[in-house]
Amino acid sequence: MSKYTSKTGKINKSAELIYNFLTDFNNLTSIVPADKVKDFEATEDTCKFKIDGVGKAGLKIIEKEPHKLIKITSDGKSPFSFFLWIQLKTVDDSKNATAIRLTIDASLNPMMKMMVGKHLQKGIDAAVDQAVVFFNEKIKDE
Repeated sequence: MSKYTSKTGKINKSAELIYNFLTDFNNLTSIVPADKVKDFEATEDTCKFKIDGVGKAGLKIIEKEPHKLIKITSDGKSPFSFFLWIQLKTVDDSKNATAIRLTIDASLNPMMKMMVGKHLQKGIDAAVDQAVVFFNEKIKDE
């Protein structure tokens, strides 16, 4: 397994709000990029979709620790198996600031690691940046 850890981002929302949004894959329907992701279907704990040039893929939530951790794995057909951890941590006593960090542990053979390793690192760093912007600008406080 190859492990990649993102940079840490700061979201000016409560860990509870972020956790509640991310632990229901139905919420992702409104934010998946329609130009890159097709046939998106979701339940609370699973989602399936098709990515142009990659094929069908799916995700499944396998572990939740309220307001702190969401663990996700590949589900169904996927180019490679992986685990994704979303870690949340309240950064001040007002509970209106949360640190977010992603870790992906992927089962990559040496050839795949050379081909996609840098892209995975850039991808999870970009995902943190996008999460910060999304939650700070689009999601209203409870």
